[in-house]
Amino acid sequence: MKFARCILRLSLAAVALGFAGCEKPYHQPEERYVLVVTNINLPYWQEAQAGLTDIGKTEGVKVDMVGPATFSPSEELKTFEEVVAQRPSGILVSAGDAALFKEPIDKAVLQGVPVICMDADSPESRRVLFIGTDNFRAGQESGRLMAQILGGQGRVAVITLPGQLNTENRLLGVEDVLKKYPGIKIVDTIDDKGDSRNAEDAVNDLLSKKKEKVEGILCLEASGGQGAADALHLLDLTGKVKIVAFDKDPATLEAVERGWITATVVQKPYVMAFYGVRFLDDLHHNVVHEFKDWATAPAGPLPTFVDTGTAVIDSSNLTTFRKALAEHPKPVI
Repeated sequence: MKFARCILRLSLAAVALGFAGCEKPYHQPEERYVLVVTNINLPYWQEAQAGLTDIGKTEGVKVDMVGPATFSPSEELKTFEEVVAQRPSGILVSAGDAALFKEPIDKAVLQGVPVICMDADSPESRRVLFIGTDNFRAGQESGRLMAQILGGQGRVAVITLPGQLNTENRLLGVEDVLKKYPGIKIVDTIDDKGDSRNAEDAVNDLLSKKKEKVEGILCLEASGGQGAADALHLLDLTGKVKIVAFDKDPATLEAVERGWITATVVQKPYVMAFYGVRFLDDLHHNVVHEFKDWATAPAGPLPTFVDTGTAVIDSSNLTTFRKALAEHPKPVI
């Protein structure tokens, strides 16, 4: 009898395994999620690729990051449209120009391809949600930090990317918080076009020709910090003009270590990419059952805005921050 019961148990286990083997896997082999970025060569986006790679491994799906090699919204748009034509399971996109991307995003969504904006938004489009920094708040943080470093008095040059919604909102945040510091005046706004060499040349031109006396340089995008620091070093003004940078490019962190940059406000592109794909995966599989599916839902099935937050890095916490980054190596493009 004992032998018979063992045979019965083994048979039932085999049947159960057979049924399990017949179940349709959650993720299909053809599932693919794509991140379209503004400049694939920036360390900022290489960090995002690390988050993309990790979520791909975690979920068992294909992931890709594509985009132009220099900041060019028109080239990025061309890449985006090529990706839409491939009909991936979902697209993350950093909209280099909010207005330019509106119609193409709308077309993608109407074709059944879920689109999430990451880092730079196109809020008037049909994108399902935006995941990234609350850029107005980040601008306030940058402006407040500069005001504190200057003791509430001084003239400041701002390095930014005009026309890009995320940097425009940061500038609005800076202007908002500086209303509380009437002794701080913005005397020049520099468009570096996402290139540290342009930032270096512009700062050099501004200060060497003594067009304006400047006590601080406030950077609202990733490339400005390195360019400003290099210009001040060449002009022997390191430390005499304070720099508040943005993001955590290796050159920016090195400049913080050398004392060329006082502090930098950093974003979390790894987190944006990781959770951005997870949201896209939920959309593709209609995980949220409030409505029949995401495409026909009368209201969005997911949060419309996910703030991934910022942190301030300076000489007091740089070593700890770098150690944490080193323990999670990033892929090299």
